[in-house]
Amino acid sequence: MADLDEPMVVDGGTGTRCEWEGRWNHVRKFLERSGPFTHPDFEASTESLQFMLDTCKILVIGAGGLGCELLKDLALSGFCNIHVVDMDTIDVSNLNRQFLFRPKDVGRPKADVAAEFINSRIPGCCVVPHCKKIQDFDETFYRQFHIIVCGLDSIVARRWMNGMLLSLLVYEDGVLDPSSIIPLIDGGTEGFKGNARVILPGMTACIDCTLELYPPQINFPMCTIASMPRLPEHCIEYVRILLWPKEKPFGDGVGLDGDDPDHIQWVYQKSLERAAEFSITGVTYRLTQGVVKRIIPAVASTNAVIAAACATEVFKIASSAYIPLNNYMVFNDVDGLYTYTFEAERKENCSACSQVPQDLHFSPSSKLQEVLDYLTESASLQMKSPAITATVEGKNKTLYLQSVASIEQRTRPNLSKTLKELGLSDGQELAIADVTTPQTMLFRLSFTS
Repeated sequence: MADLDEPMVVDGGTGTRCEWEGRWNHVRKFLERSGPFTHPDFEASTESLQFMLDTCKILVIGAGGLGCELLKDLALSGFCNIHVVDMDTIDVSNLNRQFLFRPKDVGRPKADVAAEFINSRIPGCCVVPHCKKIQDFDETFYRQFHIIVCGLDSIVARRWMNGMLLSLLVYEDGVLDPSSIIPLIDGGTEGFKGNARVILPGMTACIDCTLELYPPQINFPMCTIASMPRLPEHCIEYVRILLWPKEKPFGDGVGLDGDDPDHIQWVYQKSLERAAEFSITGVTYRLTQGVVKRIIPAVASTNAVIAAACATEVFKIASSAYIPLNNYMVFNDVDGLYTYTFEAERKENCSACSQVPQDLHFSPSSKLQEVLDYLTESASLQMKSPAITATVEGKNKTLYLQSVASIEQRTRPNLSKTLKELGLSDGQELAIADVTTPQTMLFRLSFTS
């Protein structure tokens, strides 16, 4: 960043943004002259910089380890109109890598503190915070942005955002309207590994097209947790899943809060006792908190590399000066340094971005439970709590709904019924809603003999 003691001038006399001579020289080198790596159709001009400074609106989702890096990189690259969404509050454990936060900020919303820091440190930059879930916003909110950047640690949230951008696409006579496309730049890190990808909804592979690249969350078998623990994680899971609801250490109805030190300390002590009983070593307070909160190992340097890659792709797309990444880059510095770029291809039968319902192959004698198991366990679907409805005898019928207790109890008997008994037929369309997408997805039953 340029020296803040240099003389400042007000841009264009509008009073809207503080500038000083030479502030954007590093950006102008890329936008106001051509070169061997520029896009074939690129024409050097001053307009690209003005678009970035005055018009381009960026949404950053997540203000954690990756999000802090993204906000810093984007603001210093000339993007002055940024919104950030994050529903979390700052914990002491965040401070070692989420550098926009200080000890005095513990307990405050991440989005608010990150926005305040960037706005106070980088003159002319306006970061607007939103301390909410991404699901709390409607289509109108997301339509206002030119580019959306994800710095998330949740696959469910990624898939939901992916579904939202797909729902914004406009087709005229089956042809996609390019003006309805909002590019999605997605970054992810885990320890010394990371990835960055560019998604053009409706044109390139979406999140769900490559769902197999995201391994399902590890869940330990209940029999192992209860009877034959072998790992320290088994002992912690035993306390979390079985002992906490049984002993109710903090009173009836008090759920386990991974951010409450008293809760974690109780789980830690009980896990130590469980581990000692089975001669298992390795239970620590840090591991206990990691298991309870499902914490993914984070390394500051990996976050910095992936955020830089994502910010570079935002710059390419916003300026049209360079060809964007096509379309998936992996990074690994566990042993040496390794990067690899490849083109992830669209799935013709992707449940999220294809224009035709995906076929579900079952026999008429298959039970609804088998369909539910397929939706949740299939590597290409990985749904969390699907709600299944269908039109039977001209009426819309809820076959199973898990999220509402009263409806779940009423529809539970359907799980043991066959598809034929439920009145479903070959070619029948099933409408399935899930937390992984804002849209209701259509599937078509294809009966097998």
